[in-house]
Amino acid sequence: MTTPPVVGATPRMRAALTDLPGYVPGARPRIPDGVTAYKLSSNENPYPPLPGVLEVIAEAAADLNRYPDITAADLVAALSAQLDVPAECLVLGTGSVAVLGHVVAAACEAGDEVVHAWRSFEAYPLTVTVAGGTPVPVPLTSSGRHDVDAMAAAVTDRTRVVLVCTPNNPTGPVVSAAELDRLLDAVPSDVIVVVDEAYVEFVRAPGAADGLAAWRRRTNVVVLRTFSKAYGLAGLRVGFAVAHPAVARVLRTASVPFGVSTVAQRAATASLGARDELLARVDALVAERERVVAALAEQGWDLPETQANFVWLPLGEQTPAFVEAAAEKGLSVRPFAGEGVRVSIGEVEANDRFVELAAAWAP
Repeated sequence: MTTPPVVGATPRMRAALTDLPGYVPGARPRIPDGVTAYKLSSNENPYPPLPGVLEVIAEAAADLNRYPDITAADLVAALSAQLDVPAECLVLGTGSVAVLGHVVAAACEAGDEVVHAWRSFEAYPLTVTVAGGTPVPVPLTSSGRHDVDAMAAAVTDRTRVVLVCTPNNPTGPVVSAAELDRLLDAVPSDVIVVVDEAYVEFVRAPGAADGLAAWRRRTNVVVLRTFSKAYGLAGLRVGFAVAHPAVARVLRTASVPFGVSTVAQRAATASLGARDELLARVDALVAERERVVAALAEQGWDLPETQANFVWLPLGEQTPAFVEAAAEKGLSVRPFAGEGVRVSIGEVEANDRFVELAAAWAP
């Protein structure tokens, strides 16, 4: 199909976005002949939704001619009860990344700064730039952890938001409770501190930061969580923020009306009702994570201490070659050019194949 000829100049777009690289999703696996392919590039839950949740999804599809409940009343009520959080403090969105976009848009004027660790979630600098803000990346420590003292030192009078990703994506370590408190003590109380807990259900480390506990003590803390990972609803896009009422009201104003679909609302509500069964699956994934980490350690890998559903291999310039070798084995992994690869914990066979591959690349 050819593009028709047009008359006139190209419309002017924001210069900050013209050359900004877009978000890079996890690649789909290549499927070699006779090999089962596995996608380990997107931190997805390998388990499908529970049968009861699938039934709710099918029933909800019958109402697709109607707009969703703009207040998401049933889901908000279920979250409020489970988290012991007032309903007025909950704000929903199409995944926690969308809610993050609402936070940044609500807090930042043009040129305001957002401090975040780097490397961390790839969407952070994109979200900030799209909102007209200025990302201020702060390097991780050599062990792949947030350097909270350096992050505190990066705060200026232009800072409006500080982002804390715990466990950190893509390296895996958590921020400790003591580290988070130290950061919160150093950040002015009129600066929002977002505690992004997309992988919180996978955390088993003693002393890890608890975003909700920090929120209960500090008016400037906003906690982000999602149904995409532990609850296995990545395809429905539903996440939420916990914020104090004055902040939550502004976030709702910044939100897209009717953003969370009826199907997503009902599936998330049903998943909360089956929380124990779903978290048993998370326990199985954590056990698989520990098995994989132990096998990699035996091979000689010195890896960041992951508390998420993925591991990080700091391969540096060998990253493209490793990605290609994985593809030849029917595995897709998430590369970060010149730095390393993130590999999700998936099915047992996929994890075994990954461990076997990693042995050939061990330092």
